Formats: sequence, structure tokens, C-alpha cells
Amino acid sequence: MELKNKKILVTGADGFIGSHLTEELVRQGIDVRAFVYYNSFNSWGWLDQSAKEIRNNLDVFAGDIRDPYGVKQAMKGCDVVLHLAALIAIPYSYHSPDTYVDTNVKGTLNIVQAARELGVEKVVHTSTSEVYGTAQFVPITEEHPLQGQSPYSASKIGADQMAMSFYTSFDTPVSIIRPFNTYGPRQSARAIIPTVITQIASGQRTLRLGSLHPTRDFNYVKDTVDGFIAVAKSDAAIGEVINIGSNYEISIGETVELIAEVMGAKVEIETEAARLRPEKSEVERLWAANAKAKQLLGWEPNYGGSDGFKRGLLETVEWFTNPEHLKGYKANIYNL
Repeated sequence: MELKNKKILVTGADGFIGSHLTEELVRQGIDVRAFVYYNSFNSWGWLDQSAKEIRNNLDVFAGDIRDPYGVKQAMKGCDVVLHLAALIAIPYSYHSPDTYVDTNVKGTLNIVQAARELGVEKVVHTSTSEVYGTAQFVPITEEHPLQGQSPYSASKIGADQMAMSFYTSFDTPVSIIRPFNTYGPRQSARAIIPTVITQIASGQRTLRLGSLHPTRDFNYVKDTVDGFIAVAKSDAAIGEVINIGSNYEISIGETVELIAEVMGAKVEIETEAARLRPEKSEVERLWAANAKAKQLLGWEPNYGGSDGFKRGLLETVEWFTNPEHLKGYKANIYNL
């Protein structure tokens, strides 16, 4: 599918990945409608910081993904929907799981129901590597069993299944993209990489962190964005679940050491109980198999392997240590 003659709706366009994706689509000359979360401040989230030429070429729709009427209104006239709107903080899902069902499961239902009624040409639904839980085998392929080890992951499993059910029941053209741990500029400080960077950048040398032994497959945001665009363009992706990951595994502890090295800081680590997941809820190991993405989409990470990860960290550190960016983060407070 050629996207340049299509109207594309991006839900969650105001968020971390969504803002990067929206900007890249506009840079490629694509007609984009950005669905942002309605608020009384008339904030477009991270899009407020986009370059003027980006903002001037956006069609912005403020609404709530939980509202089926508003979702359908936003989707009218759109050919492709890239659905990223979701609650994603795992700790907050322990606190308020009901909101995750409403936003992630029912929000996704609103998208695919409207897509079916409006005859949308393609829906790209965003999953997460958290749906796999602790790896039963590695690298993790798309056939790995799904395990809801947190209310967040359970809600995303429900959302994924809801999306795919419309493909199998009604031939709604749905693709599921399953990014592994995306990092980069603008990410919330509840995630490990921004947590470490903002604490060091704020002058702290005793870092307050959670578990260090779990492993992750970190995916730089530019690679994730390229993955979204590749899925949107691919007719072969319809009806498929596709991992987007670097195929490089590293522990949280090793990641902290690498960030400290990049930032030229000597640090000590202090375990903070509030940052620990319940024991059986911790996802101990994630490592993405990405052969399917290469085969179906021609997608490969540009920031893969240890060298690519270090390059991505350097770019991320550069962004966060800009005083204008750093002042937006509360490094001394643990974010749910």
C-alpha cells in the first residue's frame, strides 16, 4: 500500500512513540490526522514541541479513545489507522486495573468496530512484548504463548485478541505490531532508561532502581517508527502479528552500567521497594526474534546489537541532558 495518497489517523499521537511516528509521517509528505487526548489545557502532548512546519501540517482531533462516538468521528475520511492510544504504565496497572480494561480493551474495540463500519483499508494495532511474559524459549517468536503477568499485559492480550477477532470474524484488515522495549527521547521517566539518565543528569550518584537481573530487548524509537510504517505499507501484514525488536538481549544491570559509562558517571545502586514488581509479576527475560519482520516487511533494526544500542543511548542521553528537556522530568520522584 502506498501511503502518500492516503489519509492516516494516528491514535495516541500525543505520546512518546506516537509523536515520533506522527512527525515522521508528516516529514514523508503523508496526510495525517493526530488523535490526541482531550484536556482543558488544549495540550497536544509531545506534539506541542514539534517543529512549526510539522504542527502546521497536522489535522488534530482531540478526544478520548474510550468514547465510541468520538472515535468513529475521528476515523471518518481516514484510509489507515495506526492505533497507539493506550495506558502503558505497568505499576499503575496494579493500582487501577479497571482503567486499563476501559482504555486498552474497549478502546481497541471502538477502533475495530468503527473500522468495520466505515470500511477502513487498514488498522495497525499496537501490542507489546509484555504479552509474552517471561520467555519460555528464546528468541521469542510470534508463536510464543501469551501470559498476563500484570493487569497491563492482560489488558493488552485482551486488546490484541479483540483486534484479531475482527479480522477472523469480519475480514477487517487488521495487522498487529508487537514492539519490544522501545526507548528514546520523550519517554516517560517510569521506564528504566529515562529513570537512570534523569537521575544521573540531575546530579544523583546513588540511583534508586528496581530489579537489575531481568533482561530486555531494547528497541530505539526510530526503529520502532520504521516498523510501524513498514507494517502500514505491507499487504502481507494483514491478519499477522509481527515482532519489532532488535534481537539483542541485555540485563537491566548491564544497561545501567552502559548508561553511566556513556554519561561519564560513577554510580551506586540502591534498591527501592516501590520500584519492584510483585515477584510472580516480574517479566524475567525478553529477547525478540525478528525474522518475520524481515521476511514480510523487509524491516531490520538500524540500531541493532551492542553497537546500535550504544548509539541509541548516546542520542537519548543527548536529548535528556538538554536543560530544556530535563526540566520537564521529576528525577527525585518515583513515577507510577
